[in-house]
Amino acid sequence: MEQAPVTHVWSGRATVDGVPDIPGIELAGAYYRDVVGPLVLARRPGLPHAAARLGSGSDVLGLDDAMSRDHDWGLRLTLLVPGDAVADVDAFLEAELPARYAGLPVRFPTSWQPQVRHQVEVAEPHDFVASRTGLDTRTELTVADWLSVTGQAMLEVTAGAVFTDTAGTLTEIRERLAWYPDDLWRYLLAADWARLTQELPFVGRTGSRGDETGAAVITARLVDVAMHLGFLLDRAWPPYPKWRGTLFAALPHNAPVGPALTRAVTAQVWREREAALVEALAALSARQRDLGLPTPDVAIENFWDRPFRSLVSHDGPLRESIIDPAVLALPPEVGSVEQWVGNVAVLTDPARRRRVAGAIAPQPTEDDGN
Repeated sequence: MEQAPVTHVWSGRATVDGVPDIPGIELAGAYYRDVVGPLVLARRPGLPHAAARLGSGSDVLGLDDAMSRDHDWGLRLTLLVPGDAVADVDAFLEAELPARYAGLPVRFPTSWQPQVRHQVEVAEPHDFVASRTGLDTRTELTVADWLSVTGQAMLEVTAGAVFTDTAGTLTEIRERLAWYPDDLWRYLLAADWARLTQELPFVGRTGSRGDETGAAVITARLVDVAMHLGFLLDRAWPPYPKWRGTLFAALPHNAPVGPALTRAVTAQVWREREAALVEALAALSARQRDLGLPTPDVAIENFWDRPFRSLVSHDGPLRESIIDPAVLALPPEVGSVEQWVGNVAVLTDPARRRRVAGAIAPQPTEDDGN
């Protein structure tokens, strides 16, 4: 016999089509406390576990709204348990969860899983992290490991809310993946500065030939790199493009960089684009200096004898400050996978990302004795 729906009193909460108008994170927390947690612990008392809202979805970043509800939004939860409990807990929840909670269906299809079933993702903690990042957090992470991750993949593990973590494993993993090792951070900063140096003068050169469309395209490329650099300087994982501008605007040190970058992409003529870019890059250079990182005294210079602007080298001093031999061995001006690959099919596939990263920093191989 089907269980009666579990209900929750959402006092004073507005509704949309009879459903409480609440953020997905808040919904997931209530779903765990009212339904999933009691069921699982009744089945397996004392089970070490973590419950969180992790993975994909705008609600993981706290950015869901009414439009988010048209697909892949709803009663989603990440439940991390020991490996030998995964199959049992998943099957038990499918059999015992109620039909609805808070006016929403408990079982529904998603864009990656057409089957109608519950959307509590039950997994072993390290296996879950590997499915998102491609990293084996049971081992020491290599330089190639770090180069293979994207900011979005890391946010899918580190950004969402954790409702409980009785074993502490998830908390430990999130702390470990909070940010890059220091020397690798410097290497990635240097790569972004190199990318900006390579193309900044082209805004003026292209525009001066009357190609404002070409100048606008180059400007947009540079704005994206500058935003990535801003995330790096604030030690914040950058999301994928849909949410990059939104989260960039929320960075603690966004001003005056953000407004200048906005002017760069909205300007109609190349001189205004170049001036806005120069303002933003000078501010990013000052931010780097404030962090105590190697930074030239002057950020901007002329490009040869031409009436265009260029960057004074920022990447050289940063690379010279690196001491880790594995990072020093990396090719300059390349960076991580997300700094030199723009293909979505690669960036969203951990296995492909790892193959690409291996081309940047080949994994050491054991001596076979031959």
